[in-house]
Amino acid sequence: MIDPAAVRWTGRLEGHEVINCGMNGLAVPRTGGPYLELIRSKSPHLAVVMLGSNDLLEGADAAATADRMDTFLADVMATGVRVLLLAPPPMQRGEWVQSDTLIEESEKLRQRYRKLAEERGCFFADAGDWGVELLFDGVHFSPAGHAAFARGLSEALRECESKIG
Repeated sequence: MIDPAAVRWTGRLEGHEVINCGMNGLAVPRTGGPYLELIRSKSPHLAVVMLGSNDLLEGADAAATADRMDTFLADVMATGVRVLLLAPPPMQRGEWVQSDTLIEESEKLRQRYRKLAEERGCFFADAGDWGVELLFDGVHFSPAGHAAFARGLSEALRECESKIG
């Protein structure tokens, strides 16, 4: 039997401690809430945020999702932690993704997050550029997708660390 930790991207980032706060169905929080306490208690040198796909799946558009992310980032960045905002890979047609509108909104989210990162002065990376293969549902990563995501994130982290010093 394959160890899920060896498949998921969180188990593939060498040299980095990952505190995975992701959970099924998690949308962009309206405030920093419990995440702020975690940041304060752990004092990470960088917080990586990749949320928004579930917001789109729940009917929000890219503009509303980016607005919510802006509020969340303001709370997180107020703690003094540096942030790497990741645009999720765009969705593809699948079991959970039946409409072209949903695919289009996931593409728009990438551009909105890029602009938001510029405005907020945080780091940005677009996981849509990393060749992340998705499963039959059109949203979640395949095993190969997890590997591609880990490679892309490792590179993005190296770039951030070179700028942080």
